[in-house]
Amino acid sequence: MSILSSFAEALATARIEVVDLTAPLHSGTPVIQLPEPFAQTATFQLEELSRYDDRGPAWYWNNIRTGEHTGTHFDAPNHWVTGRDGEDVASVAARKLIAPAAVLDFSERAAQDPDFLLEVEHIREWEAEHGPLPEGGWLLFRTGWDARSESQADFLNGDESGPHTPGLSVECARWVAEESPVIGLGVETVGTDAGAAHSFDPPFPCHSALMGSGKYGLTQLQNLAQLPPTGALVVAAPLPIVGGSGSPSRVLALVERG
Repeated sequence: MSILSSFAEALATARIEVVDLTAPLHSGTPVIQLPEPFAQTATFQLEELSRYDDRGPAWYWNNIRTGEHTGTHFDAPNHWVTGRDGEDVASVAARKLIAPAAVLDFSERAAQDPDFLLEVEHIREWEAEHGPLPEGGWLLFRTGWDARSESQADFLNGDESGPHTPGLSVECARWVAEESPVIGLGVETVGTDAGAAHSFDPPFPCHSALMGSGKYGLTQLQNLAQLPPTGALVVAAPLPIVGGSGSPSRVLALVERG
């Protein structure tokens, strides 16, 4: 039996489970909010064209309006000024859209401290138990934040000082971007950076370092709790928007259940 035939059989018999890591996309999907005078991204919207009526008696369809970085989405290198000469989302090689994942679970720490920051030492401790991060794979940072995804206020978790969501320290962001073997970082929060990253030095280190190193981001992931620390295969499928800086994406994980 060929490799693909064996794979198809494993899917059919549920020896490989498909876990959807994608947040449903609707008008209430949380979006990032920037301070004035910066431009704001659009929430997701449907514009009905016809629904089995005089506008189209046998079909239902819509126009959609959304931002590239709304909902579960893919960040391409050209999303940030440090990667301005890098790939747009349409230029990302298809072979890179299927890759192994390491899932680092710090949900208990994030529950105690919404400003929790992942440090290089945390990753080293994880590697000591589970082995090295996968070459050409994803580092998926689980914080339990997907439980908040039905509420814009809870998801952004802001106050007068700004949003409070977990993320990576400046040193850790640089290490993931410049020294680790992964192709990108996946998170459950609205963006790859911590909520307080606007005040870091430099600000927004994940965006700056990852995009500047030609790496990628996946955000607003869900169901990371269903994945093992190692062994999952992630399929991240952004739209190939020519010139685009990112795209809403369907992100799936394939998990061998034995």
